Amino acid sequence: MFEPAAPLDRPAARVLRSPWCRLALLVVVLVCAAAAMVVWQPQRLLTRESSGWPAGPGTVAVYAVAYGVCTTAFVPRPVLNLAAGAVFGSGSGSAAALAGTVLGAGFAFGLGRLLGQDALRRMLRARWLTAADRQLSERGFRSMLVIRLLPGLPFSGTNYCAAVSRMRWAPFLLATAVGSVPNTVAYTVAGARATAPTSPAFLAATAFIVVSGVGAAAVAWRKRAALQGG
Repeated sequence: MFEPAAPLDRPAARVLRSPWCRLALLVVVLVCAAAAMVVWQPQRLLTRESSGWPAGPGTVAVYAVAYGVCTTAFVPRPVLNLAAGAVFGSGSGSAAALAGTVLGAGFAFGLGRLLGQDALRRMLRARWLTAADRQLSERGFRSMLVIRLLPGLPFSGTNYCAAVSRMRWAPFLLATAVGSVPNTVAYTVAGARATAPTSPAFLAATAFIVVSGVGAAAVAWRKRAALQGG
């Protein structure tokens, strides 16, 4: 008779389930993903209008999924937003970019929560880190909405930081969807009208991007000072 297979060695199983092992796996996954994006440079493919993108909802959906994967691997959203406008136009491009934004945020939030939260929460020692964690955990929707409305903050970085906090899924995704609308639409309109840089739509979108960027820098500076001082 065949003897039953020996169960997985318990010490080894504990190591594989340990928070630090999962954190190491997250770091490996993110480093490999970022390296793949640097080598492959998918944004070049996405921004190439001559690559024969067929029109239709299916293509928009494929772009949205590719957008989400790219942002999870640290490809900058402004590049992808401009590409969406250039490839699909203002309307469909905005829809593809917003869907990709929410998908990318969900991918990163899930990865960070599954693999990194348990280990990283133990490292929240600095006063400003604990204050930021408390803000995200207790006022998740409002805090994430402000973060999304302010351009310039690293999209992937804020996703992984939110995953470490105790913010719930629903407020995170809803705030991302609502707060990302203004700047996403502005970039896609700019991408769609890039061939007509003197058009009112392009000038208005560019002005909005510049003004919101300056405002975000001022707010971020004041918030940083408040966290360090409080």
